[in-house]
Amino acid sequence: MTAAPGTRADEAPLLDFPFSWDGTQVPAEVEEIRAATPVRRVRTIAGAEAWLVSSYDLCAQVLKDDRFSLKDTSAAGAPRQYALTIPPEVVNNMGNITGAGLRRAVLKALNPKTPGLLEWLREEAHRLVDRMAADGPTADLRGAFCEPYSAGMHCHVLGIPQTEAPAFLRSLDIAFMNAPCPVTGAKINWDRDIARMTALLDDPATHGLMGELAALRDDPEYAHLSDEMLATVGVTMFGAGVISTSGFLAMALVYLLTHPIARDLLRDRPDLIGPGVEELLRVNLSIGDALPRLALEDVRLGDVDVKQGELVLVLVEGANLDAEKFPDPHRFDVHRDNTADHLSFGGGAHYCPATALGRAHARIALEVLLDRLPDLALAVPSGQLVWRTGFMKRIPERLPVTW
Repeated sequence: MTAAPGTRADEAPLLDFPFSWDGTQVPAEVEEIRAATPVRRVRTIAGAEAWLVSSYDLCAQVLKDDRFSLKDTSAAGAPRQYALTIPPEVVNNMGNITGAGLRRAVLKALNPKTPGLLEWLREEAHRLVDRMAADGPTADLRGAFCEPYSAGMHCHVLGIPQTEAPAFLRSLDIAFMNAPCPVTGAKINWDRDIARMTALLDDPATHGLMGELAALRDDPEYAHLSDEMLATVGVTMFGAGVISTSGFLAMALVYLLTHPIARDLLRDRPDLIGPGVEELLRVNLSIGDALPRLALEDVRLGDVDVKQGELVLVLVEGANLDAEKFPDPHRFDVHRDNTADHLSFGGGAHYCPATALGRAHARIALEVLLDRLPDLALAVPSGQLVWRTGFMKRIPERLPVTW
């Protein structure tokens, strides 16, 4: 139920959020609330009330305004978007990394220009396609390609053995749940993964970022860092990185497989895959919930007075499909001059530090898949795709394809 035109945001009926989990179409509520009440009161999974922001300009304002805090969304007593599945102090992960003096090392590891990284990605993409082709002619593209490709990349960046990927990957289905109450398995998995990553600090085979962090333990300047703090960097980078890159890649493929004109364009014009990835970042629906912020003081947001301590949710799909910013927003257009203004990587102080790596990851995957499997298509009707619910990302449980 949406508000009638002219209805004030605080008078509109309370909506349950998030909306549909179906990743093949934009929820009907998005355009309706953006037109009528772009700052709209909603009820979260955890039962708290929050302001949902759905227009591009207002979403960008929230992300860039320091009066809206990510770190404080984890404070005791704060209204919850959903129950935390990680320790509260880890919510502001990049802030913690910066405070510990590790930002430079992390950004260096996330740079796609790191020697050999792009070559490794291309070789890994070909290896996975080889395996799919040998097992084909159908496959679950998410399970056979997207997840192992992303997990492998993060093992490579962290400098831990590729054999570790399945162990850390198995935690993510629980770690990124949106649940109203604490999830028992999340704490169990977190403790197990921290112990495993801590042990890898002393593994002679460890190199890359975790090798660099391990070496800092001999530097008196970093005496404040415990093994657990260093392991937390690795566990959070793997989890957030894999779920984001594999989720986006899966949803980019869903989009191309359900929009064959776009698929054929990128297949036949591989020189357009770079800008194509940017446009896929704009139109994709992989962010299943919204980006949370807590108001640190009273702030005027559009026509609404947001009070100190209230939760604000930035609806990325609302911003990215706002016709005021992106004319004809549902049209896939690799020649838009402002596509890169999308908010899929966030914005402001919490703009994702792995943007270049994420773009390279998706670009190489699409180049290899569309070249090696030019007739790639869904193996089932799109209406038969099963969508995960109660999760931070919209993803299909399986992505059956043929070629």
